[in-house]
Amino acid sequence: MLPGIYCPVEFWSKEANQSIQVDFLLPTGIYLTLSVSCNATLGTIKQLVWHHAQCEPFFHMLSDPESYVFTCINQTAERQELEDEQRRLCDIQPFLPVLRLVAREGDRVKKLISSQISLLIGKGLHEFDSLGDLEVDDFRVKMQHFCEERAARRQQLSWKAWMEYSFPVQLEPLANGLGGRSLLQFPNKNIFVNVKFESGGESFTFQISPKEYPATLMSYAIKKQATVFRHQKINSPEDYALQINGKYEYLYGNHPLYQFQYIRDCLCRGLLPHLTMVHASSISALWEEQTNGISYPIKAASKAPPVPKKKPMSVSLWSLEQPYSIELVQGSKVNADERMKLVVQAGLYHGHEMLCKMVSSSEVSVCSEPVWGQRLEFEINVCDLPRMARLCLALYAVVEKAKKARSTKKKSKKADCPIAWVNVMLFDFRDQLKTGECCLPMWSSFPDEKGELLNPMGTVQTNPNTESAASLVIRFPTISSNPLYYPTFEQILEQGKNGQSSFSMVEDPEEKQQLKEILERRSHTDLYEHEKDLVWKMRHQIRDQFPHALAKLLVVTKWNKHEDVAQMIYLLQSWPELPVLNALELLDFSFPDRYVGAFTVNSLKKLTDADLFQYLLQLVQVLKYESYLDCELTKFLLGRALSNRKIGHFLFWHLSAVIPLPFYIYRLAFLVFLGCVVLLFCPRPKFHYPFIYTDIASSQKNAKPQTKEFMHTCMRQETYLEALSNLQSPLNPSVILAKVSVELCTFMDSKMKPLWIVFNNEDAGGGHVGVIFKNGDDLRQDMLTLQMIQLMDILWKKEGLDLRMTPYGCLSTGDKTGLIEVVMDSDTIANIQLNKSNMAATAAFNKDALLNWLKSKNPGDALDRAIEEFTLSCAGYCVATYVLGIGDRHSDNIMIRENGQLFHIDFGHFLGNFKTKFGINRERVPFILTYDFVHVIQQGKTNNSEKFERFREYCERAYMILRCHGLLFLHLFALMKAAGLPELSCSKDIQYLKDSLALGKTDEEARRHFQLKFNEALRESWKTKVNWLAHNVSKDNRQ
Repeated sequence: MLPGIYCPVEFWSKEANQSIQVDFLLPTGIYLTLSVSCNATLGTIKQLVWHHAQCEPFFHMLSDPESYVFTCINQTAERQELEDEQRRLCDIQPFLPVLRLVAREGDRVKKLISSQISLLIGKGLHEFDSLGDLEVDDFRVKMQHFCEERAARRQQLSWKAWMEYSFPVQLEPLANGLGGRSLLQFPNKNIFVNVKFESGGESFTFQISPKEYPATLMSYAIKKQATVFRHQKINSPEDYALQINGKYEYLYGNHPLYQFQYIRDCLCRGLLPHLTMVHASSISALWEEQTNGISYPIKAASKAPPVPKKKPMSVSLWSLEQPYSIELVQGSKVNADERMKLVVQAGLYHGHEMLCKMVSSSEVSVCSEPVWGQRLEFEINVCDLPRMARLCLALYAVVEKAKKARSTKKKSKKADCPIAWVNVMLFDFRDQLKTGECCLPMWSSFPDEKGELLNPMGTVQTNPNTESAASLVIRFPTISSNPLYYPTFEQILEQGKNGQSSFSMVEDPEEKQQLKEILERRSHTDLYEHEKDLVWKMRHQIRDQFPHALAKLLVVTKWNKHEDVAQMIYLLQSWPELPVLNALELLDFSFPDRYVGAFTVNSLKKLTDADLFQYLLQLVQVLKYESYLDCELTKFLLGRALSNRKIGHFLFWHLSAVIPLPFYIYRLAFLVFLGCVVLLFCPRPKFHYPFIYTDIASSQKNAKPQTKEFMHTCMRQETYLEALSNLQSPLNPSVILAKVSVELCTFMDSKMKPLWIVFNNEDAGGGHVGVIFKNGDDLRQDMLTLQMIQLMDILWKKEGLDLRMTPYGCLSTGDKTGLIEVVMDSDTIANIQLNKSNMAATAAFNKDALLNWLKSKNPGDALDRAIEEFTLSCAGYCVATYVLGIGDRHSDNIMIRENGQLFHIDFGHFLGNFKTKFGINRERVPFILTYDFVHVIQQGKTNNSEKFERFREYCERAYMILRCHGLLFLHLFALMKAAGLPELSCSKDIQYLKDSLALGKTDEEARRHFQLKFNEALRESWKTKVNWLAHNVSKDNRQ
């Protein structure tokens, strides 16, 4: 019998609601053809097959249904085991409607996990196996054991402990001593809170002090319920938890009610908090549901591990004083102009530091398979190679010297034409010095502004595109008949201890003063040689008196001298633990040593989960610098992700976002595997809908009316409705997107036609939730900017200054794709002005439009609160946009919520990279402060200078608070250089931050600096109005 018809992907999207004839091949050799719904799950299909198989021959030879698993041929023509029987047939989309039942082999749990990981990353794990990379295999085994152990341990948790892991509390930062200038208004009088019981649905409203704990509120609710319904037995509050309506977010712990973000937000917006009393049994049921039936038994204490095999006897690496060299054998697949010559440049690096002079090969003629057969010797001995040394190679072409007449005095210069580059570590992941021949597929080079050919910051992963990439064949030297290993930690400490004998405790006052002046300089690179010698000489004094200056000492350490390296690592063992601010600096690529990395990570372990989440974006970028998979930072992030579900959730998405960068594709693809492991051990609802959006977005090429109609038709299909329901939001794991409201979904007007998707959460006790899906825009810069605005908000609140910021959610989910949270009940300044004016040309100059709009949304006494919200938020965004150098600030990029909060959106330009038109800078003010903003702040009165001066004071205070944390912003931006953002690629780009925060000035000078900028913004605000006028007219013409 011939198998069924060919079923392309399009077939499954069209036939999702239909039935299809499927051929089933049983293990007994029997064929069955059955009509199956495309929406049926594999579990349901298996029951159907078993029911019909009872009437067929050899049924008695079959084992239990659980002993078999379906297999199919997928759309990539590969055989696929379908372990996850909760998936539907239309989700699997087999190439042919043929399913075969085969005997299940191996560990079902592991297979199920592998299946889910493959589904999540869109890449089969067999691709990693095919790499044949021993390091990847070793790391996978280690991390899998680590995760299994944590998951098994978690199964022993109480329901309350599981809730704390799965749903960490969302708290506002506590202010550092609330003085008279604090704007964090904690109500002295009682507040009203509505509490509903999940079981019976009855609800009560309580008046309670905001300083009380959640347990007190629960005890009130239980007593009230017992009184009303005359229960003889009163339940214990210990058996309940308080859930926020419409969210998987809970209030628990010894925190006053006013510290919870939800309660604080309700109080600020004048809303009544709504909570639900959830019984422990409901949370236990949720736990069981989200584990998908996977269990991890606690493994019995294993026997003592076997004694590790000793490394073969070998000479000490540190005893080999011969120069290090490699042999450049040949190249392949080289494409260049035949009139040129080919040269290879080689350098040894430790971080940014060049360990010795670069060497270059001889010139050979251009051909596809150039041959050198040349030994390249470096001016460094084998004994002095640091553990993290990397060999950087660059292949380039040069123009041959043109023959000149003898009278010509000037020498002709050769023009370098970069072709490709590649990096490789000198030691493997087992500390062994590499030997033998090695083929290195290279990465294509692009002209560098500095004219540098080598790329030491680039990946040590070779180009996976081996079929077309230019390659070099090199031969590492065979120095000894036995393998050479880098000295062990104990050997390093022994060497370092012996080098301490020359240390003198006698201090020279003059040298100490010189040292102090050197350490006070911000830059590490402006030291003279004698200053570097002094820093190294006084390294013990630095440890004892200036431990925060460790980065400066590491920079002057001579990593090309093994004696100095040993002494530095030995000294590091007694170095005091660093504050987080200084530890962040050591994550830079300049500090690659693994013992420095371990020390740094140890200093970061004191980070709270909230602080770690705040820096998670940068820490994921730092992983790109790591030369080996098994590093302290990877284990630290994985460990914390397995201890906090929110961190695990965002670790996965941040790792997913960096996959499109080709330099990191295989190494970071495996790190996505790591992120998937985090999610699989952090049980969650489905969240795959960003991938579904791409299908809907394909309709954006049609005309606008057709597009919206097509979009609604598409989304009303059962396949889409089911796929877009009951989702965990990638933007906020505590938000469950219940049901898509198709009639409210649309395309937006901007160039890439983003999707505007609205979900209805009313059944779950919430309201409407909006999500914007962008396909074609890089959201990583927006994500970074919003992270900085959120950090500013936290720093201000810690100083008692709540400027009512709106750092809405933004998440890059892949290559130029991502999600943005819709701030509901808000509108753009442009729309407000246009709706209140007769003409687009005059709208920008209508100073009453904003105030009148606020009056219409906030009648009566609510207006004063709305104006206060506007004043505070306007001050916050004036300072934030100035410090970050946010550009392209037109009236469609500034919005106002109905409660008065102003906020900015669309951060495509920052760090002073302002837009120009015909060579003219369009951003001609430090920040946006127009007279219609002032009109609102002054409550529509021209002589209300008191309100405006208070606004000015907010701005100045906010600016001075940020100055105190200037180094934190510098470090965080510096760590993002690896992200590949066009406007943040080198240290020069960060100079704008130093200038805007006036970091080289005293506090008084900085205050005067900001005051000048404030006055300039106000004085030149008419220029902003002209820009807005041009924008409104242009927008009006486009419509």
